[in-house]
Amino acid sequence: MQPDYLEPLGHGIYAIDTGFQRPRFDAAYLMVENGRAAFIDTGTNHAVPRLLKALDHLGLAPSAVDWVIPTHVHLDHAGGVGLLMQSLPQAKLLVHPRGLRHMVDPSALFEGALAVYGMAEMQRSYGELQPVPAERAQASMDGQTIALGGRPLLLIDTPGHARHHHCIWDARSRGWFTGDTFGLSYREFDTAAGEWLLPTSTPVQFDPQALRASVLRLMSFEPQAMYLTHYGRIGFDQQDLPRLAALLLAQVDEMEALGLQLRDAPDRHQQLKAGLREIYLRRLQAHGCQLAPAQQAALLEMDIELNAQGLAVWLDKA
Repeated sequence: MQPDYLEPLGHGIYAIDTGFQRPRFDAAYLMVENGRAAFIDTGTNHAVPRLLKALDHLGLAPSAVDWVIPTHVHLDHAGGVGLLMQSLPQAKLLVHPRGLRHMVDPSALFEGALAVYGMAEMQRSYGELQPVPAERAQASMDGQTIALGGRPLLLIDTPGHARHHHCIWDARSRGWFTGDTFGLSYREFDTAAGEWLLPTSTPVQFDPQALRASVLRLMSFEPQAMYLTHYGRIGFDQQDLPRLAALLLAQVDEMEALGLQLRDAPDRHQQLKAGLREIYLRRLQAHGCQLAPAQQAALLEMDIELNAQGLAVWLDKA
């Protein structure tokens, strides 16, 4: 019987619900081609048993995994990389060059996340980060193509959410593995109008100008799918994704304007949170979301908090 956390998406691509925070919130992806496999994003240490069980369910040995590719090194995407690779004897880590040192020595990564989340949450959600041996890790390059069982995968640099972010293009499915560059789309907000999404400005490297450029670069490939870490595949045709890209970019503009308006506000953090909440709930109403506003706000509570923090860091840098 197929595990309920494993979702086949076609083209040899599987979404694995990592179990982080709530169901269908955080995905790792497993791609299989000619008996070889790659993980794109891993979730946290707590997700590793699910990832290994997914391999076993598909009849793949751990030695069949050639690549582990986090889109960036935030812990909900890459926190489990080191522990996972201990069970994958043939796998190489491919990570953005700005993130490479943090995978080989995750101590600074842990401390940075600790400053945001606190020790209790770090232990509950992430656990102890494991280093990746330097000889098993390599940095990606913008425009680099690798092969998985003969299947080409293209990597491009996509700053905006983070400077250590790359996205992976799969020509077979005409889809991008976008990490957080193409925003967050939770299935609870799907309506007859389709999917809804919002940008993420999680601290500490949000850059609205760079994010806009990255989104436009992704869309220049005329994709038919986006594989989001939060959560799953969105866009099932070329008509849907331009709508979602326009929605994403419009909200980036709104978030930037909100931040600049509140740059010197005495209670800036609370006002940023209130302003973000108003943007999201207004747009969800226009999208036809039937959930009560209180439910919508509860589902977005963590993102509102983190987006407000990220906007504040960007404002102080700017």
